[in-house]
Amino acid sequence: MKAIVNGRILLRNEILENKVLIFDEKIIDIADAVPSGCETIDAKGKLVSPGFIDIHIHGNMGKDTMEGTDEAIDTISKSIARHGVTSYLPTTMTMDEESIAKALDSVRRGMNRNIDGAKVLGAHLEGPFINKIYKGAQNGDYIVNPSYDFVKKYEDVIKVITYSPEEDIDFKFTKDIKNNTDIVLSIGHSAATFTEARDAIRLGANNITHTFNGMTGLNHRDPGVVGAALTTDVYCEFICDTIHITKDLFQFILDSKGKDNVVLITDSMEAGGLEDGTYSLGGQAVIVKDGAARLESGSLAGSVSSLNRMVKNFYENTSLKINEVVHLASLNPARSLGIDNKKGSLDIGKDADIAIFDNELNCHMTISNGEVIFNQI
Repeated sequence: MKAIVNGRILLRNEILENKVLIFDEKIIDIADAVPSGCETIDAKGKLVSPGFIDIHIHGNMGKDTMEGTDEAIDTISKSIARHGVTSYLPTTMTMDEESIAKALDSVRRGMNRNIDGAKVLGAHLEGPFINKIYKGAQNGDYIVNPSYDFVKKYEDVIKVITYSPEEDIDFKFTKDIKNNTDIVLSIGHSAATFTEARDAIRLGANNITHTFNGMTGLNHRDPGVVGAALTTDVYCEFICDTIHITKDLFQFILDSKGKDNVVLITDSMEAGGLEDGTYSLGGQAVIVKDGAARLESGSLAGSVSSLNRMVKNFYENTSLKINEVVHLASLNPARSLGIDNKKGSLDIGKDADIAIFDNELNCHMTISNGEVIFNQI
């Protein structure tokens, strides 16, 4: 057993001080004293948070999920652990079926290997079932109509599918996925009308991919996908790097969705953690300058920010308390995936996924399933 002492423990509804967090692979207890024979970790007054879950991330530190290699998955896992991420969904791009299959095979291997970094929960399939009008940084040459047959071989790997419901004839794909799998359907890169998006939500689509970006916007006569996102109880991903969404809307997002339905993501590409320069995303050149990643056309191509920075940005520009805001990157993504019985908070009995941050939300230690995977205490 291990025990974290001298930390401020961030629970959903309160911050505990002068308490001890006791764990092995699971959270065992929050107690007044360290049990005898227990290894101690001194948090030195820092914040003890649930580990973060990034449900939408393409790459980091020069590696991309679409490389389809163990090396790429290992590098991403290790690099994001430095920012308090304890588990994640490597995310694919719209490319040919062979390339996507290779990437999904590497994710499957990652799910079943011991990696010295954040745990691979499965894959987020972003495309190829999207709309060319709102493809963003996706490669339009490989966009296809939604197909359950495409997905069948990887039902054990794919946890989220970003798709355009208006391209789903009679909502057959939506119904097939909801009737036959536990995969989460997320509306994104979509030209859907408000009615089309709302109908898909009624049939079981319960997430929105990087809300505001890559979709029909809010209009007072046709509220679009954004209108459906804001007026239903779906989980909404947000890239809160202040580039994809102005910080002036963060409180509006919170007021509209409530703190239980906001999911912070990075949508990071391979340049995450690296300097400005030219990189690649889905086989396309991406220029990173002043913290923004763009295709040569000027379209945003994911972010280069870390999840703890997203949390910090949201905290600084909303009314949330620190213990509340960390759950937008831990409990809420866990709920969106249906794994909140195991992950997402420091409740007794859950996986010991823990991160220790200072007041600026710099990460000093990350613990996944009770094992230290990053340490700068």
